Amino acid sequence: MTPVSSFRPTRRGLLATLAGAAALPLTGALARASAVPTGFPQRPMTLVVPFSPGGPVDVLGRLLAEAFQARSGHAAMVENRTGGAGNIGIDMVRKAAPDGATLLLIPAGNLTINPTLMPNLPFSVEQDFSPVTLLASAPNIIVAAPGLGVSTIADLIAKAKTERISYGSPGVGSQLHLAMELFNDTAGVALAHVPYRGSSQALTDVIGNHIGLVATNLTAALPAIQARSVVALAMTTARRSPLVPEVPTLAEAGVAGIDVTSWYGMLAPKAVPAATRDALAAVTAEVLQTPAVQDKLAAQGLAVTIEGPEVFAARIRRETAVWAEVIRAHRIVSQ
Repeated sequence: MTPVSSFRPTRRGLLATLAGAAALPLTGALARASAVPTGFPQRPMTLVVPFSPGGPVDVLGRLLAEAFQARSGHAAMVENRTGGAGNIGIDMVRKAAPDGATLLLIPAGNLTINPTLMPNLPFSVEQDFSPVTLLASAPNIIVAAPGLGVSTIADLIAKAKTERISYGSPGVGSQLHLAMELFNDTAGVALAHVPYRGSSQALTDVIGNHIGLVATNLTAALPAIQARSVVALAMTTARRSPLVPEVPTLAEAGVAGIDVTSWYGMLAPKAVPAATRDALAAVTAEVLQTPAVQDKLAAQGLAVTIEGPEVFAARIRRETAVWAEVIRAHRIVSQ
């Protein structure tokens, strides 16, 4: 996979603002209505989030809805349409009028993994949706249990060739599950998968030496890394993180060809006019680059990561192909 984006706006306060940024109000400049480009919807808007309120994609949706309403003068709201591993909300947007007034905000895996993992879906990402823009991303990291006795990826590979080592994931078919199976294939090892119902319990079991490894979001693992209760082995992304600059990427550690980043994107129904799609992308990019929004996203462990429609569409196709190969090779089925 290729690096996270072709353009990275400045990241503000990735660490120092984490505690207080969530309480920051949007700046006056953002809250004031301003002109929007031709093609931007001039009607009430609905941003569909296929998950419950409170998570990163919901925070993104509410920040964007507030800004869209201020700029267009028309109501904009988030609708949390949950169920079906995100597929109910996705299908709702597929059926919406293609006028740009109904948009989908979605994490990476629901777009790039579900179509292969769940072959009987009522929609096709390629045929039914028009990618608008990548919004934000979060880096992932592989950490080891302190009792595993490894300090580098090279140590891990050597040990895995003589011993059984287990790793945890947020669940079967999750992006981080597939990332570790891709690591198995690339490194020539056979780490054993232990699925959990989320990353937090998997990380807890690594800290307690109940399992050997977990690939997880860097922000979630950072306190344990700083407390030295886990061993940080490598970033799964193409670049190092400024939060842990001493931790190499997998490529730097000798396992090339893996670039797995958790990201969130915006899509519209397929037949949306190009002018409307481009106007949405332009306004969204402008909103995301405001300091108040960047600070609020930093509090969620997210960095603004913008890709326009064509680049974003290429990312979806590329990652879908990678995960389809992993899913089929390992005969992974939805549970």
